[in-house]
Amino acid sequence: MGICLSWRSCGVLWNFKRRGHTELETQMRKREEELNMTVEQLETKLASSLESFQKEEALKLAALKSYEKEAEARVASEASRAALSEDLERANHEAKRSNDQIKMLQETNKRLQEYNTSLQQYNSNLQSDAVKNGETISKLQKEKNAMMDSLTSLRDHSNSLKNQLDSSRTSLQDALKQKEDLKKEVYFLRSELQQVRDDRENQLAQVQTLTSEIANYKELTGKSSKELDNIMAKTNALEETCSSQRVQIQSLQHQLAAANEKLKMADLTASETMSEYLQQKRTLNDLQIRVAEQELQILEAEKLRKKLHNTILELKGNIRVFCRVRPLLPEKESNTTEGAIVSYPTSTEFLGRGIDLMHHAQTYSFTFDKVFNHEASQDDVFVEISQLVQSALDGYKVCIFAYGQTGSGKTYTMMGRPEADEEKGLIPRSLEQIFQTSQALQCQGWKYKMQASMLEIYNETIRDLLSPVRPGSNFDANVKQYAIKHDLNGNTHVSDLTIIDVCSINEVSFLLQQAAQSRSVGRTQMNEQSSRSHFVFTLRISGVNESTEQQVQGILNLIDLAGSERLAKSGSTGDRLKETQAINKSLSALSDVIFSIAKKEDHVPFRNSKLTYLLQPCLGGDSKTLMFVNISPESTSAQESICSLRFAARVNSCEIGIPRRQTQTRTSDSRLSYG
Repeated sequence: MGICLSWRSCGVLWNFKRRGHTELETQMRKREEELNMTVEQLETKLASSLESFQKEEALKLAALKSYEKEAEARVASEASRAALSEDLERANHEAKRSNDQIKMLQETNKRLQEYNTSLQQYNSNLQSDAVKNGETISKLQKEKNAMMDSLTSLRDHSNSLKNQLDSSRTSLQDALKQKEDLKKEVYFLRSELQQVRDDRENQLAQVQTLTSEIANYKELTGKSSKELDNIMAKTNALEETCSSQRVQIQSLQHQLAAANEKLKMADLTASETMSEYLQQKRTLNDLQIRVAEQELQILEAEKLRKKLHNTILELKGNIRVFCRVRPLLPEKESNTTEGAIVSYPTSTEFLGRGIDLMHHAQTYSFTFDKVFNHEASQDDVFVEISQLVQSALDGYKVCIFAYGQTGSGKTYTMMGRPEADEEKGLIPRSLEQIFQTSQALQCQGWKYKMQASMLEIYNETIRDLLSPVRPGSNFDANVKQYAIKHDLNGNTHVSDLTIIDVCSINEVSFLLQQAAQSRSVGRTQMNEQSSRSHFVFTLRISGVNESTEQQVQGILNLIDLAGSERLAKSGSTGDRLKETQAINKSLSALSDVIFSIAKKEDHVPFRNSKLTYLLQPCLGGDSKTLMFVNISPESTSAQESICSLRFAARVNSCEIGIPRRQTQTRTSDSRLSYG
């Protein structure tokens, strides 16, 4: 038995390496309980053996007394004594073996406790690493924001310097123009001065000529004094003109000196303006270099953010499972209280991750990546998946789908009420984030192209919800035969499916309304507006960075599965009966696929239904997949809730391929490279 227990311990260790941490802890607890029960059974058996031994001792004493009293029965007493001795030896041997087994079980229990302690320490190390990574991401985000603020201030400062530079250039041009005007004015003044000087010399020459003529007249002709007076008057007039011209020359010389001073000042101002212009130009070049360095740091920080973000998501697991419990509906479930059926562990290890469900006085415990109670809002749920949605913009394939019984709140989780901001579901909130983030990345050189498609799988038939032909009473007679194909890169294509280019959230909202009107719904005893088909929304994202010439191709699949339900409980008949049978069959095929992946079987039956074949890249490929399991808190749904939680736990234990980022560098051959 010790060899058997050691082999079982090795099996437990092997299952831990193959399965998730949470399932291993649950198995260890169950194993510890089984060992405790075995120890109790062995102790009970030991007590019974001791009691039998005491009874045999009493019989032995009675036999001895009988031997003393009855000599004639000595042979029979000796035979009985021998038999009793053999029984005593057998009982002692069995008690010794039981003690050895108890010791071995105690040692095994001790080793299990030590191993559980090491597992808890490993879990705490993982949590601390996740916290450190989160702090690193937040720190990088803060640094990025600080860099963006610094870049904005530098750009503003650069713009102000450019404005000052323009004004300096304008003032320099004005000064140069003024300098040219002053040069022209000085040139004109110098020309005028030279002309005045020439006139003065001519007039002086005329005066000398007249004086000589007067002398000649006096000597030669002896003209009358009257003519002499006239000549003297002319001479005096010429002298007055010369004196006025001297004054005018002096004023012109003063003006010339002032113009020279102005010219010197203009030259000095032009020199200072030029030096300031050169200084501002050097400052502008320094700022441009700093801006380029800041932009490079922002690009590097963005690359590091994407790397850390995707590393954290890969550490959390490729297929993650979130559980959400919807609130009670007062008008229908007033006689039921959630506290009597669903509860949540408060221990640090399972806080926010564990859920306990009571059924027939028995508690069923489950642990997932995240558990949302009935008080969680739509925004609380979206915060937990927003980083996963971001991965689609980074070039990854992302799949988010909701699973659960009819009336458990799957459609509310995925779609919500788009007309109310607080009650929008994951699909409209994810699309809003995609468009807002893509617009914010335009400043880094990214340009994105979005393409949307919507389909439903109804009774194992694919329907195009965006087709111009709206589903109606005669729709099934003329339905197209859509074929599902998977290419070598793991991408899924549906032939003849309508794919529409979208540029804004308003366009997608209009398409979602159109699809909601075309989707197959019906009334059952479990839900007045029950979704009778599997709804699949696909957004294909193509991004190009013009500065780095990098291209990314991401896919976001958002899926609202039809609800599982029991025929006896739903009360379905006629068409509703066929719908229910088709839904349960496809969900059963999904369960078979998950079970095969969890067991790592060579053959996985993806082709057993249209749903599983469509989800093949998400379940067995390199996609980042998240499943919401929705739970109804009413007591009448306890059995269905347990089945849903068991299925979700099986999904959480699946291991699929490592997600690959689809990137492409624009070269001559334009081939895809995966990272």
